[in-house]
Amino acid sequence: MTSLPLHDAVKNTVKEAADIVEVIGEHVALKRSGLRYTGLCPFHGEKTPSFSVNPQEQFYYCFGCGASGDVFSFLMQYLHVDFPEALKQLAKKYHVDLPERQLSGADQARMRLREQLYAVHEAATISYEKALAETRLGAQAREYLRQRGVPGEIAGQYRLGFAPDPAAAGWEYLTRILRDQGFSEELLVQAGLSVIGKKGGHYDRFRSRVLFPLEDMSGRITGFGGRILGEGMPKYMNSPESPIFTKSRQLFGLYPHRKAIRKQRRALVVEGNFDLLLLAVHGIDNVVAPLGTALTRDHVRLLSNYCDEAILLFDADAAGHKAAMRSIPFFLEESLGCRVALLPKGHDPDSFVREQGRGAIEALVGAALPLAEFALDKLIGEYGLTLGGKARIVQELKPLIEVAAKREQRELMTSHFAAKLGVSTGYFTGASASQLRVPARQPEPEYESGQNAPMGTIPTGLKTLSRQEKQLLDFLLFWPEYCGPLQKAGLAEIIHNQALQHVLGLMVTHGADTARQPEYLLAAPLEAEERTYIVARLMQPPLPTGDGPSASPEQMFAQLLLWVRQQRQQQGAARLQQQILEAERNGDSRRLLELLRAKQLHEEQKGDFPS
Repeated sequence: MTSLPLHDAVKNTVKEAADIVEVIGEHVALKRSGLRYTGLCPFHGEKTPSFSVNPQEQFYYCFGCGASGDVFSFLMQYLHVDFPEALKQLAKKYHVDLPERQLSGADQARMRLREQLYAVHEAATISYEKALAETRLGAQAREYLRQRGVPGEIAGQYRLGFAPDPAAAGWEYLTRILRDQGFSEELLVQAGLSVIGKKGGHYDRFRSRVLFPLEDMSGRITGFGGRILGEGMPKYMNSPESPIFTKSRQLFGLYPHRKAIRKQRRALVVEGNFDLLLLAVHGIDNVVAPLGTALTRDHVRLLSNYCDEAILLFDADAAGHKAAMRSIPFFLEESLGCRVALLPKGHDPDSFVREQGRGAIEALVGAALPLAEFALDKLIGEYGLTLGGKARIVQELKPLIEVAAKREQRELMTSHFAAKLGVSTGYFTGASASQLRVPARQPEPEYESGQNAPMGTIPTGLKTLSRQEKQLLDFLLFWPEYCGPLQKAGLAEIIHNQALQHVLGLMVTHGADTARQPEYLLAAPLEAEERTYIVARLMQPPLPTGDGPSASPEQMFAQLLLWVRQQRQQQGAARLQQQILEAERNGDSRRLLELLRAKQLHEEQKGDFPS
């Protein structure tokens, strides 16, 4: 009998030792229901339990959103960690030794460094907490927090600390403490806690600052944000990036507020750490803040795992307007709902909630403008509604419409903006050949593919093509030699538009002739709409290739090939989901178990295609 590879053997050992009900039960309230346990799904908002845990088969499944997997999958999805981290956490919890010989020397070194970085940040947090609480060293910081309206219990809840002034504690206050605890100076530098001086010595990076520990989604400290006391620059300073800390991917407050955000399905996004703290003081605890940077795509993607809507609660100054406008593409690409609530001039959330109270914040949030409305109002205010102003507004709105992930969203934005500006929708939808490209991130299955069309409805004309399908057809009209390879990859399985199927079929049938002379298609039997579309397209120049941002035919073919495979995989998942729901409704336990196993295998195979 062939033995399992070491990696699989270790994984199986940990999986057998782990109690999936116990692990999930630490995060989800589960109730026994026959042979299964049920509860509210932690991955989407619901009021009726549809989340099921099967202890016999060691897997979970949500009949509402389709989330499924084993104990490793749950931790990876819930805590946003990779597999090695999930494996390590479960091994530690259930006292399973992980042999290091399966890792290369470099991998072992990286793992040890990460563990050391986590350990030194925890030790630093404790030291900073003690400095804040210590009568002599922390008096100034405690008074500052009192004046800012941050009570002691909030400071303790968020583990605030203090890096003392060098005049009172010396330039090596923290460096000396951690060095005495056995941490090397090299590690302190890698962690961003110490800095090498010009003469070769080491001194503390953070000095005379109130410290905010920054937690990852498993609750471990990865870095710090520091607000200076008194005058000095920079006012706010974060830890430098390290193997465990990337500020563009981390949000202050998300870990302690994750349950409140999930429960409310809404997150308030503020610009500063004290804004977050003061809202929490007043009982508003579904708040996050970026770490001194503008919101990034990674921030928005991270938030989308916890809520359905974000409210940008920004200052009403130029910086607040700019920050909101800059974030619009990210929310549209991730299909995360977003509204903008601008505070009265002269206020930030910190000062506003202290002066007006919680009710005023809630009223402001309730009246927040949808992101698209905010963008339009901002542009009208900037350019006006003259002919020239409208032209500028249209040019700035078009890119926002194009990045929207869902077709329905793009159409609504187009019609709404056109009506507001008193122009034709064609100003927004007319695209030149140079603008047609295969997007790196594919939109969700759309109406035109037939998947989300009304029951019994199948799109038939080229006018109903989705943007992706138009890009596909336009590409193949000029490079039809790629049609055959795409068909072999399963293109026909994902195209439901009858007119497009017809044209692609002609291309395959007359592949050689079509490749030499695309106009050959015009001699084939075509509907009037098909002929009109092809003539209009062939009258334009080919899609651009060569140098610059445009892709070559080979690159575009590669992207289309990836899209075909991804769509086949998505449609296969949708079919499985429908079959699972039918089996559940019919009470067919055997069929349900088979389908859930197939679903889990399907999910594991997702990694075969890059996202």
